[in-house]
Amino acid sequence: MSKAGKDLKGREKAAILMVALGPEAVARAYRHIDDTTIELLTLEIANLRKVTPDVKLDVLKEAQELIMAHEFMTQGGVEYARKLLEQALGVDKAQDILRRITASLQVRPFDFVRHTDPQQLLSFIQNEHPQTIALILSYLAPEQSALVLGGLPPAAQWDVARRIAKMDRITPEVLREVERVLERKLSTVMGQDFTIAGGIDAVVNLINRVDRGTERNIIESLEEQDPELAEEIKKRLFMFDDIGGIDDRSLQRILREVDLKDLGLALKGASEDLRQKFFKNMSKRAADMLKEDMDFMGPVRVRMVEEAQQKIVNTVRALEEAGEIVIARGGEEEIVV
Repeated sequence: MSKAGKDLKGREKAAILMVALGPEAVARAYRHIDDTTIELLTLEIANLRKVTPDVKLDVLKEAQELIMAHEFMTQGGVEYARKLLEQALGVDKAQDILRRITASLQVRPFDFVRHTDPQQLLSFIQNEHPQTIALILSYLAPEQSALVLGGLPPAAQWDVARRIAKMDRITPEVLREVERVLERKLSTVMGQDFTIAGGIDAVVNLINRVDRGTERNIIESLEEQDPELAEEIKKRLFMFDDIGGIDDRSLQRILREVDLKDLGLALKGASEDLRQKFFKNMSKRAADMLKEDMDFMGPVRVRMVEEAQQKIVNTVRALEEAGEIVIARGGEEEIVV
């Protein structure tokens, strides 16, 4: 980068980048920026003086490098990004870019396993102490953690889930020790003395994504070992039977996304009240066809029923996350305006 380019402040570089990209790009970018930043950036653009081609090229090049680094980090984590950037830009440049990125991004511990196949990760950590497994899973994406948790022996599932729920704050020293045991480096910038890990929300988020068999095993075991914790988790979980508490309009929205074959299987293991709630929110013709299909099925395996129920629960959760339906949890009434 030229000397003039190095002397520029971040806001000046942003203004030059916007001008270089053109008004259409600026308009699109403004849709993703808060009002205060827009005001500051617009003022900076208005105050821009003549920019030499060299400076403009430096700013564009720096922006490209930062975008490239972000993409590498998204694809494979910090170490992956470091290797590729060093190959493309050299060691010093790569370290400088990563320093700037990690100064603004909080990279979580155990980043090096975040892109590992869950089955490989399971084989890698399944013989570790349950507390170590709980610590690792509490930092990973819920989808990845759920697959690992589901692959653990039943006796270990509830224990690891309990430890995640009971986990509160972990010192950097403990994190570093666990990663040292796993023979990997800590890939994060620890700006505080403690970092939050685990907790009730973490284990609920995880259980929401495991299969029904794993979910049932964890809840039933926790009910025996730690009834208070089990009750707290159950309050926050949404399970198939909870559909009975959903309003009719929301249930009709859910039915539009559900495969009738899955629904027939799911209702084979449902209470009569829940069955009737579904039938009531369907057309008479559709309800009669569904009843005929259920009678035609005859006895079905519990595993098949649970899998079908889980599919429907996943649909409900997806619609809730999209804001298309509202679900009250833990016995609390949801206020809708």
